[in-house]
Amino acid sequence: MSRLLLLGPAREAAGVRRAEFPGDTVADVIERAVERFGPTFAEIVALSHLWVNGDDAARDHVVGPSDEIAVVPPVSGG
Repeated sequence: MSRLLLLGPAREAAGVRRAEFPGDTVADVIERAVERFGPTFAEIVALSHLWVNGDDAARDHVVGPSDEIAVVPPVSGG
């Protein structure tokens, strides 16, 4: 199972900072997280960046049991 690290609004929507989910790709893991955490979490993830082990990753990125997927909210500033 891959570890999911939730930051900012994603953490608030899920009610946890970390969770583990099975899946072969980032998309698989996120899909299972959405099933567990619901539609508000899904909306936040749709706007967030996804990183695997500290690097920006596409949803089709292959993951394994030692990988950490971080859901990073978009950064705004000015």
